Amino acid sequence: MSTPAGFDELIHPSTRLSVVALLAATEWADFAFIRDSLSLSDSALSKQLHTLQEAEYLEIQKEGGGRNRRTKVRLTDRGRTAFEGHVAALRAIVDSAGPATGAARKQPRAEAGR
Repeated sequence: MSTPAGFDELIHPSTRLSVVALLAATEWADFAFIRDSLSLSDSALSKQLHTLQEAEYLEIQKEGGGRNRRTKVRLTDRGRTAFEGHVAALRAIVDSAGPATGAARKQPRAEAGR
């Protein structure tokens, strides 16, 4: 099976996909909100944001100074388009697998004592 059009290797890793999915639902989000929502450390989130910003998928704004400094993040149009294409590609992969049969959905449970 070939990779569907729109599949984005940059977005696909779970942490980046979670960041982009969160941002897709809003216009702007505070760094702390993203960090706390995804249970990431400051450094882990910063690294992912930097990678996405280099690809021009994100815009990052820093406001204020000192203890009042806030970092806000948003998806760019390019990032939103990439995310929507990636979601469509994932749906195409899932849809091409066909419906799960009853036997495939119900995995046998191991008997106690084995």
